Amino acid sequence: MRTELYIARRFAFKPRSLSRPTFIVAASVAGIAVGTAALILTLSIVSGFASIIEGKLITFTSHLQVRQPDDRLFPETRRDLELLRQNRGIVSASSFLEMNVMLRSRGPEGKGSDVVAPAVVRGITATASHRFAGGTAGGFPSLQRITSGPLPVIIGKSLAETLGVKAGDRIMIVGLGKEGGASSIEDHESMVDLLSNLDLEVATVAGIYETGLTEGFDDIVAFADLRALQARYHPGMVTGYEANVADIRQLPAISAAVAGDLGYPFYSYTVYERYANLFEWLKLQKNVMPILIVTITIVAVFNIVSTLLVLIIEKTKEIGMLSALGLEPGRISAIFMGQAFMISLVGIGAGDLFALAISLFEQRFHLISLPEKSYFIKHVPILINPVDYLAVSTGVAILVLLFAFIPSRLAASLKPGTALAA
Repeated sequence: MRTELYIARRFAFKPRSLSRPTFIVAASVAGIAVGTAALILTLSIVSGFASIIEGKLITFTSHLQVRQPDDRLFPETRRDLELLRQNRGIVSASSFLEMNVMLRSRGPEGKGSDVVAPAVVRGITATASHRFAGGTAGGFPSLQRITSGPLPVIIGKSLAETLGVKAGDRIMIVGLGKEGGASSIEDHESMVDLLSNLDLEVATVAGIYETGLTEGFDDIVAFADLRALQARYHPGMVTGYEANVADIRQLPAISAAVAGDLGYPFYSYTVYERYANLFEWLKLQKNVMPILIVTITIVAVFNIVSTLLVLIIEKTKEIGMLSALGLEPGRISAIFMGQAFMISLVGIGAGDLFALAISLFEQRFHLISLPEKSYFIKHVPILINPVDYLAVSTGVAILVLLFAFIPSRLAASLKPGTALAA
């Protein structure tokens, strides 16, 4: 062991008596540990939150959609789907049909009053419904292709609570007729024409899904089988096509290529464009991180600097003795840099273990709960990423050594006579 490191370890962790440096070093180690753990947990929570919300949004919808202007309906063709699937970046493509309707139920038992709620009935294929299986609580109930009798629909938990229904109950779908859907409201000149064009369908609640995305998702969207919905309202017509890609990073380029392949009047947009407000909200959460990181790092740096200054004051006579024995100022400076390195190493290691323990404990027991209506999740999400641990540990160590240079040079500048007389 080099002489400087040996003396540094003795100065930092092996005091000859129960003096104040023992407490100061322990407090410094604890401060660095808490700061390191706070940085890691901040990164883990923000990353976990963004990952879960993005995963829910992408699972709930598709990576990209292709529509026509004004969301008008158009005939479904095999050629369009083949053009979509020919793109190497696309792994799946299917048609969908959306209708703006009103859902009516008898309301909760015992209240005896009907309940009406706006909804979007979305017809999807059996292949498309499979992607919901891993993204909803309890899995996504299978859709049945039934062209006669009540139409099976799957509604969100929030919408089910509003209507006061459960799986197996019947509801009424109140929509505009087969001549143009919701877009035909402006074509009617009188209320009589509008009422005469209303189309009433009986539906059965085949299942209830829950994504946690309460506003604009679980509270308004209902799913039905595409072919069954077409048979009742718009035979052979669709609202658009949707597709998933293999590499989400290539999504903007693939979306532009798809729009070019299909040509006018088709246009495409990605999930990031469709839910831009939510993704901007996620970016806002990440924008707070630099402020937190800088604040905690400053605390850790001042912590180690103050600790070294106290050690220099306490070890003034020892420094003078080392100088009198012929130890160069550069080697004395190296002793205190070594102390800073050892203290930061112990503190960073303790902080890493503390952050990992809290993360694993929260992932296992979910002790911290969140209001789902505000955050779309029930518990604090923590993503354990080794890169975050390595980045924080390296960053804190570099900053501590960088700012420890000042007090170490101060120790090296002490004159032997002055130090021994102190």
